[in-house]
Amino acid sequence: MNPAVVRIDRLSGDAVREHLDEVAALRMAVFREWPYLYDGDRQYEHEYLRAYAGSARSVFVLAVDGQRVVGAATGIPLCDDQPAFSAPFRARGIDPAQVFYFGESVLLPEYRGCGIGHRFFDEREAHASGFGDYRWTAFCAVVRDLGDPRRPPEYRPLDAFWRRRGYAPQEDMTVELDWKEPWHEAPETHTLRVWLRQWPRM
Repeated sequence: MNPAVVRIDRLSGDAVREHLDEVAALRMAVFREWPYLYDGDRQYEHEYLRAYAGSARSVFVLAVDGQRVVGAATGIPLCDDQPAFSAPFRARGIDPAQVFYFGESVLLPEYRGCGIGHRFFDEREAHASGFGDYRWTAFCAVVRDLGDPRRPPEYRPLDAFWRRRGYAPQEDMTVELDWKEPWHEAPETHTLRVWLRQWPRM
């Protein structure tokens, strides 16, 4: 793998539709790892990603090596996403219409540590700022116990990276989602914390 040959493509609106299967596959592969431990369901993936295909302002940022999509980051106006993600913003008094939400950033392990993660944020923030009417960008991250015995010893959380990008965790803003973990038969409820960045004017 040569990171220098990885191409970054940014697609918006209906143009994301042809890449839904690739992004779904990446989500299922990467989120199976700690800390999400998500045992992917392809039907759920298609239902989840349908919102991006139906939003005129959605964005997919793809990392492409040759013809292979090796990473993806997504974004969507918060009002176009599932209502569960808007709830903590409404409770805080933040108008969801002023929030551009970053859905996920997934990258195959062999491509990490080469600056692609920064490109994912750069491209999504540039996309959001181009509309001129968003005051916030935000994403959610799963909350895990630091002492969880399933946590790999080599795992390094991304909190410092996110903070350097200007995002801060909101202790009082969380989302509850159900998913099935590997080797478990039934879905469990998981808590995700909102990370938020306020912009003077985008």
